[in-house]
Amino acid sequence: MFSYRVGLSGCRNFKPLARISPLRNVYRGPIWSKQSRMKYSRQQQPIIKSSVASVSKKIFKYSMMALLGITGYFTYITYLELHPKRQLPQSTTFKDGSPRKRLVILGTGWGAVSLLKKLDTTEYNVVVVSPRNYFLFTPLLTSTPVGTIDLKSIMEPIRHILKRKKGEVVYLEANATDIDPKNKHIKIVDNYKETRTLNYDYLVMCVGAESTTFHIPGVRENAIFIKEAYDSTRMKEKIFNNLERAAFLDIDDPKRKHLLTFVVVGGGPTGVEMAAELQDYVNESLCKWMPEISKDIQVKLVEGLPNILNMFDKNLIEYTQDFIKKSKIDLKLNTFVKGVDSDIITVEVNKEKQEIPYGVLVWATGIQPRDITRNLAQILSDVQTDRRGLLINEKLQLLGAESSIFAIGDCTFHGGLAPTAQVAYQEGLYLANIFKQLHKLDQLDWKSQLSSISERQLNDIKKQQEYIVKNKMPNFKYVYKGTLAYIGSERAIAELKIAGKDYQLRGSPFAFLFWKIVYLSMCVSIRNTLMVSMDWCKFYFFGRNSI
Repeated sequence: MFSYRVGLSGCRNFKPLARISPLRNVYRGPIWSKQSRMKYSRQQQPIIKSSVASVSKKIFKYSMMALLGITGYFTYITYLELHPKRQLPQSTTFKDGSPRKRLVILGTGWGAVSLLKKLDTTEYNVVVVSPRNYFLFTPLLTSTPVGTIDLKSIMEPIRHILKRKKGEVVYLEANATDIDPKNKHIKIVDNYKETRTLNYDYLVMCVGAESTTFHIPGVRENAIFIKEAYDSTRMKEKIFNNLERAAFLDIDDPKRKHLLTFVVVGGGPTGVEMAAELQDYVNESLCKWMPEISKDIQVKLVEGLPNILNMFDKNLIEYTQDFIKKSKIDLKLNTFVKGVDSDIITVEVNKEKQEIPYGVLVWATGIQPRDITRNLAQILSDVQTDRRGLLINEKLQLLGAESSIFAIGDCTFHGGLAPTAQVAYQEGLYLANIFKQLHKLDQLDWKSQLSSISERQLNDIKKQQEYIVKNKMPNFKYVYKGTLAYIGSERAIAELKIAGKDYQLRGSPFAFLFWKIVYLSMCVSIRNTLMVSMDWCKFYFFGRNSI
């Protein structure tokens, strides 16, 4: 078969071409010689290498751009946090002459901080009263006694948070000792016993709760709670002192066993995570630096109920209990503590009393109302009839003082609202919107009292107020998003609710990574996020900070 090819000179050249067969185009095997195939492969290699190099360059380019973008974002956010703008000062009235009301917030926990972050502080004279001048990220508190995370990394000074607000916020380091809901007075006392009385228009009770002992003798004197920052410091000192004392004694000394027995009472998330952190500390750190001591250490987890982690699904509970037993933690279920001495716990198992020697006792069983909460409930005893906390309505208003006092967080008791950080955080966000609407209502109320107001304007104001109350101030609805717990050896469990569907994660590396990501996303500042991240990096490279 021939083909005509026309040259540039216009003449025709006849050039024979190889016979073309459709079959040979598809299957070239017999036609191509070995030499031809080698020549073809050599021609294709530069093309493949150039394409790989091109893709690699693009990946590197976009990776660097993403890295620079993330670095720039964090740098900008960090700069804004460290260099807050000038705040608008507090005043008794607004520019139009309307009175500016005073909002007093008691506490610096989850509920208070979420409220402060969302609240428009230019609409009120905001005063924060708390004996704790920092916010404590409690979900990671169990990681601090053994050095996995530094305690300072989960503490954010409350003044740093307040200085980022547009309007000035006054902070007073003091304890609220008495509340007069009728006259709207609060009596506060600072660390030096100086007293002061504050007036308020609105009051938010978010004082939290304290650890309960169930009136078991000896608990408060001998046990270490895991609720505040000083509890972590105290536990760390106790653990390290016991390790050094045990290293000093002979191996056969009976005191050695007592000193090296760590007992955690309480099978909730806090108790399980504390026992897991202690066992990790033994398995990952002490076995390297103090191998003879680590062999004799025993971690015990005591729970009075038939199982631990009651708030989780049954499958996750069974998985966790099996995993804890494999982790060499001595799990004691259906074990009730009856008394605590300086080195022995008296328990009851199947109606028989037993004694458990201990060197370190951690108490993580539950909470009870603080003194200020009980005092306020006693003043409003006609409606405040529950000893577990302050009773509130669907708008988080305190029963008996609905017009001026709100209560959120662990100091309250309401059906369907558990005493968790997740609940308190959502309540704080809800209250921020409520106070925004209350400010509008107060402004409209002030306008309605002006002498120059006409009857038509008065009717319009009433309609606006009714619209705000009905449409802008809904009842609080808690949205359950899930529960997490660390169970040791870089394992975690998670129970999630996404788009109305339930999901579970357990034991996989992804579950542990998800646990970390969620807690990092919950940090209240870039400073906390970076410091916790760096602590985890330091742990992987250099181990725990055991000093």
